[in-house]
Amino acid sequence: MTIPNILTISRILLTPLLMWFLVHRKLNQALLVFFVAGMTDGLDGLIARLFHQQSRFGAILDPLADKLLLVSSFLILWHLGLIPTWLVIVAVARDAVIVLGTTALFVFQFQVEIQPTVLGKLTTLMQLLTVLLALSSQLISIGGWTKTLVFAITGIFSVATGVQYVRKGISMAKSQVPQRSSKPWI
Repeated sequence: MTIPNILTISRILLTPLLMWFLVHRKLNQALLVFFVAGMTDGLDGLIARLFHQQSRFGAILDPLADKLLLVSSFLILWHLGLIPTWLVIVAVARDAVIVLGTTALFVFQFQVEIQPTVLGKLTTLMQLLTVLLALSSQLISIGGWTKTLVFAITGIFSVATGVQYVRKGISMAKSQVPQRSSKPWI
């Protein structure tokens, strides 16, 4: 177990605590937990690269931890009226398509290399900023146009990367023959 993987697992473990704070409308505490979880996201990748601790397990676990944290945050913040419905639909649909597409490639035994794109990293950053903006609404007053701009950029990036990852998955599937193994996939 590498330090980056431990940090990723800690982000997964912080998610239920974040959800509890959100459900109970304790936005300041949720903001602190989200900030710590966000820091683990940045640190795990940095440490993995600097100390050559990248692993296949980490390459799969890290984006799943991000999706768990962000999708659950988006859904609860929407329920609290802090993120618009359209943005939640776009962000959650994007992640659902990515997860379902990746799962389908695995199930049909294609060789899948999970590599985030620059646009994908920017989308995650924008989604993190969106959650931070919503969580900090009790601490600072943010103009409506600022929220609208951040939400719009997050939505545009989410759609763009959704399309990008679908095209990448189709290209992956077209470029190879499924790997056949004697082991069943289940």
